[in-house]
Amino acid sequence: MPTEFLSPGLQFGLEHTTLTGWVICGILALLSAYAWAVMLGKHFLLSRAHKAGLSFLRAFRESVHPLELFQRGLHHERTPLDLVYHDAAREMAWYLVGEEDASGASFAARLQGAGRITPSQMSAVQTVMERSVAQAALRLEANMGGVATVLAATPFLGVLGTVWGITDAFGQLSAAGNEQGLVALAPGVSSALLTTIAGLLVAIPSLIGYNWMVGRIRGMIVRLDNFAAELSGALDRAFVDHRFTAEPLPSMASFGAPSMPAFSQAPSSPLPSPAASRA
Repeated sequence: MPTEFLSPGLQFGLEHTTLTGWVICGILALLSAYAWAVMLGKHFLLSRAHKAGLSFLRAFRESVHPLELFQRGLHHERTPLDLVYHDAAREMAWYLVGEEDASGASFAARLQGAGRITPSQMSAVQTVMERSVAQAALRLEANMGGVATVLAATPFLGVLGTVWGITDAFGQLSAAGNEQGLVALAPGVSSALLTTIAGLLVAIPSLIGYNWMVGRIRGMIVRLDNFAAELSGALDRAFVDHRFTAEPLPSMASFGAPSMPAFSQAPSSPLPSPAASRA
């Protein structure tokens, strides 16, 4: 391993690293590789989704009516906006024409002659959109919890290696004589501190990349929410009937006369006259 570009302290620590130190450094390297593999994968995924999302929004906003892309079967599979749109379009088509498949030849004619849906049915469509946004958010945030775990664990692994190495160094110091005390202590301490340096070298760049990636994911989720609100407004204006139909309350006469239960009473004995009571 070339060490001419390292500081003298790091060179000395690498030359005297114990097996425990190498094991911890190897674990840190594997965790770092996992974290950066996830973050680079998310970077390329979000970049493709952003470009496909711009193309989808352009096509959606230029369409004649909100269901045109669904009717034509156009998909932009690399953006989660497409998932939200087609889930909502299928639900809306079900309420309008009674079917979710737009591939039939009669779908266009049936859609043109379809009436409008009620606000309560539109609430069901909005529920479908909210569920689709939540599913897309879960897909975007997948494996980011593992990266957060790596960020939390790597500094502690470095400290573990340091404490372990210093403990071994003091064990060697107790076994050495008075004249060889510092000579026996120096390799163990330098090797122990090397694991802390490795842990920080893994944690700090990964933390920067993680925060940057979380910001991009949150931005994508906000754009999903904004598109869901835009799509909901477009569907509401085009297909929802908001006319208020007042239904008169029925009159009391329409309910009929109230039925009263008949109570059977036994014949009561006549009250005694005042004269009889005085007698």
